Amino acid sequence: MKQKILITFFIILCIKQAQAQQDIQFSQYVFNGLSVNPAYAGYKEDLYFNAVYRKQWVSFPGAPQSGAVSMDGLLKGDSKKSGLGGQIAWDQLGPQKTISLFASYAYRIQLDNDDTKRLSIGLAFGANQYSLDGNALVATDQGDPSIPTGTLSAIKPDARMGVYYYTPKLFAGLAFMDLFSLYADRSIYLSNGTLVATEKKAAHMYLSFGGLVKLSDNVKLKPSLLVKEDFHGPTSIDLNLLALLSEKLWVGASYRTAADLWKKEAVNPGLSKSGAVSLMMEFFATENLRVGYSYDFITSGLSNYQSGSHEISLGLLFPGKKDASRIKSPRYF
Repeated sequence: MKQKILITFFIILCIKQAQAQQDIQFSQYVFNGLSVNPAYAGYKEDLYFNAVYRKQWVSFPGAPQSGAVSMDGLLKGDSKKSGLGGQIAWDQLGPQKTISLFASYAYRIQLDNDDTKRLSIGLAFGANQYSLDGNALVATDQGDPSIPTGTLSAIKPDARMGVYYYTPKLFAGLAFMDLFSLYADRSIYLSNGTLVATEKKAAHMYLSFGGLVKLSDNVKLKPSLLVKEDFHGPTSIDLNLLALLSEKLWVGASYRTAADLWKKEAVNPGLSKSGAVSLMMEFFATENLRVGYSYDFITSGLSNYQSGSHEISLGLLFPGKKDASRIKSPRYF
């Protein structure tokens, strides 16, 4: 079993290096903008809690499992100028695990008298904890000092920044994640001095935009696009189309693929660009409670060795005190 986990671990490492996307991948990011942009903090203007869990490549030994819990809202008594947020996320890949903790601040600039348009500038600071479970590794040579005993870990500080613009009908965002990776040594030394060649996060850029199209009083469409770039491997692109039915149910699909937008030395020209198709559903159980589910179909050759990916999410809004002078716009993004 340990040998199977070890082999699987290195297979997944090769796959992830080929895809060049090391940040956690959530299909339902469209319902939790804080996961891809710190400037999103406070967008809903009420306290908002979100949780998500993802089980990737079901039936594939050692496959990734990820989760995140976040909360954001407005700073009181600040004329809605400041948004605050926090997020804890974890990602496990075979014997390797990463836990991230970030706090976000967004300065929100009002652009119209009705307060339906704002430009937010956000910063986030935190840290990533990288750990390796040596018990899941098997040494070819007994007593190999490069194989750690037990679980070892290391903590690295990091930062994020972004901008986010929205109106009732469209949004656009640009964020840079894991900024310290641009300057810091990518080597990770664990507590016993062992050098671990693991997947320490690379700096990423996230470009997102989308809109809302009203077809009728009961049907609205939300097309959106997310471009993910780590400047080393192929650019990852998510194309999304969701429909809101009677203000109660979101249904839709997403297509994820890779593209060579410019020449990169680390990218093999013959690398497959196939990705995944996601089917999503988000249901408002109450006015303030959202429950979501998505299922991913892999379109690459890996589809023969696993049973897809499952993701569930929960969103809970805590409305503030009602104010007759407050203009409240629907929050579709």
